[in-house]
Amino acid sequence: MGVANLRAVAVRIALAQINPIVGDLAGNAAMINAIVNDLAQRDAADLVVFPELALTGYPPEDLLLRPAFLDEVHAAINSLAHSLPLPSVIGGPLRASQWDLSFQPSSDSRDRSPVGADYYAPVLNAAVICGQGEVLGIATKRFLPNYDVFDETRYFYRGDGPATVVTIAGQRCSFVICEDVWIADGPARDAAEVSDVVVVINASPFARGRRAERHAVVSHHARSTQTPFLYLNQLGGQDELIFDGASFVADATGDIVHEMPSASAAVHVISVDGPAISAVESSSPVADELAEVYELLTLATHDYVTKNGFHSVVIALSGGIDSAIVATIAVDALGPDNVTTIAMPSRYSSEHSLSDAYELARRQNITCRTAGIEAGHQAIAATVGDALGHEIAGLTDENLQSRVRGVILMAWSNDTGSLVLTTGNKSELAVGYSTLYGDTAGAFAVIKDVPKTLVYDLCRWRNQRDGIEVIPVSILEKAPSAELRPDQRDDQSLPPYDVLDALIERYVDFDQPVATIVAAGFDAALVRRITRLIDLAEYKRRQSPLGPRISGKAFGKDRRLPLTNRFRG
Repeated sequence: MGVANLRAVAVRIALAQINPIVGDLAGNAAMINAIVNDLAQRDAADLVVFPELALTGYPPEDLLLRPAFLDEVHAAINSLAHSLPLPSVIGGPLRASQWDLSFQPSSDSRDRSPVGADYYAPVLNAAVICGQGEVLGIATKRFLPNYDVFDETRYFYRGDGPATVVTIAGQRCSFVICEDVWIADGPARDAAEVSDVVVVINASPFARGRRAERHAVVSHHARSTQTPFLYLNQLGGQDELIFDGASFVADATGDIVHEMPSASAAVHVISVDGPAISAVESSSPVADELAEVYELLTLATHDYVTKNGFHSVVIALSGGIDSAIVATIAVDALGPDNVTTIAMPSRYSSEHSLSDAYELARRQNITCRTAGIEAGHQAIAATVGDALGHEIAGLTDENLQSRVRGVILMAWSNDTGSLVLTTGNKSELAVGYSTLYGDTAGAFAVIKDVPKTLVYDLCRWRNQRDGIEVIPVSILEKAPSAELRPDQRDDQSLPPYDVLDALIERYVDFDQPVATIVAAGFDAALVRRITRLIDLAEYKRRQSPLGPRISGKAFGKDRRLPLTNRFRG
């Protein structure tokens, strides 16, 4: 049972939902300093909380295996402890020996590495409660996720010991880290038993439906222990991961009484006084799913481009639905002046596709250049034909067109310094309907994890958002086509996208076997054909650019299948 009824005064806890940059220790520390100093000058908080590994950004991956990196983390945390004017919770990786931390023995190969014990000295995922020249306490992560996109047992040892409790403004605050709150009767419950309020710091990546799961888990802990829980999450795009923020507060009855925004940075001050919870800011409205997905794809695109030191992008604009949504997201992420599109018609391009591309560019005030590929296509086709000893045709010729377009885009990138955004969606990538070194050529695949049916939904939502149709309706209404041969349509070789996407979700996202999918009512021959296409296309996806993850299982680091593989089913 929590002890919230014993508190005498309220404690003001600032939840800083920030967007750090992985590896930018100086920049992240400066952001932490600025937020804490602002709150101190306004006497607005008693404690400031930052997300999991906020100092390094999450996930730092193999940076954690570099001693020089850990040395700089240690120096930065010591500096913050002396400079911060308010007690603050700073997440960072800590060497156990430098901070006298208890940990559980590792069972993996690190203890037997020929590199030596010093190189793999125990490192813990930790949160330092510090400020005003002292360290008040250190919380360590007890359970390390090693599934989906997580590899924490590669880098960290498990923390050990009792719950970390620090008294702030006369009240007992305890701290747990991310995975620990998902463990039934685990560290979160232990923390609630000995404190007035539990603060959970997180770097929890977005996936559709994840917000409801977080609410349910934290609400259960709060209700069963009768203790308020403050759940703070990281924000921002990091390679293929999107951190949505969407932090929240559960009161001692388990009700969600305050929510912070998804897809934007914020600092909210929460007052905890016994069972009473109040906030300086009004609770943020919960965005509907389409709005949230769109805004997070926009955030991911912005962060990938700008965090890597770029400012502009270039996109192949075909007049189709996929390039339309990618261009629109890019404009929202970077502004129209930083987006260039190139229409690259061939002999098979329809007139309406070209006019649709120009109209979309006009409506969004972006540059659309035209580079017809007919001459280049014919010249390269002739050269390839000479090498083969016969004129090329069929799939060879279709793929050549895509590769010519890829050459133009990459040349633009080389000449201008713009990143190429690719336009392939999850449905196409699943079944291999993409050309290696052609439409896969680029730096960032904005809709790599977005099924075709969701692409249409996002386009319609974006047209409704401001009451202005930024995407011409003609693009939404025409039949999808790669336009690589006369009168080509996607439905000539694929089932309707609502059927295809449902099948892909079962086989890819949920790992259902063929027999289970057939038993659910799908045509057996279709299931065998589509699942075989998915399996055969794995080698293409391994060579494709990364893209933001919005599902529970995207093509990327959380789905790792061998390329040389004869298993089917």
